[in-house]
Amino acid sequence: MLNNMQQAEVQTTDLYTLQLPSVLESITELETLIEAIADKYKVSEDTFGNMMTCLNEVVNNAIVHGNKLDPDKKVIVNVEIEPKRITWTITDEGPGFDYVHLADPTAAENIENLSGRGVFIVKMLADQCVFNAAGNEVELLFKI
Repeated sequence: MLNNMQQAEVQTTDLYTLQLPSVLESITELETLIEAIADKYKVSEDTFGNMMTCLNEVVNNAIVHGNKLDPDKKVIVNVEIEPKRITWTITDEGPGFDYVHLADPTAAENIENLSGRGVFIVKMLADQCVFNAAGNEVELLFKI
């Protein structure tokens, strides 16, 4: 029993999960969750914008490139919310990709390409971006 001492604050973690079919319409369900979390946890406008951009990009890539738009394959979105950060983990059922050897989208020979900027943008906007070894799962951390 604590005598004349403040009780230690108990920090809680909230968890959310989405299992999305690999169709582009699934993005709507993702956006609804992002908005609900941003409202509930009073996420700043800048962080909200960064989360929305990064998660749209990553989940879209998982649906299109990872699961090849196969509606029988799922994209799993897990969210862990702690007092000072939100961690999103996105996993697809595809074989993954080589995220280490991506072309530099800022290089002169790539500057006019219409694609190939997603991972670059996500790494710039998220506070932390970590891929698993296969490249079919990414963890994005945002400080709140």
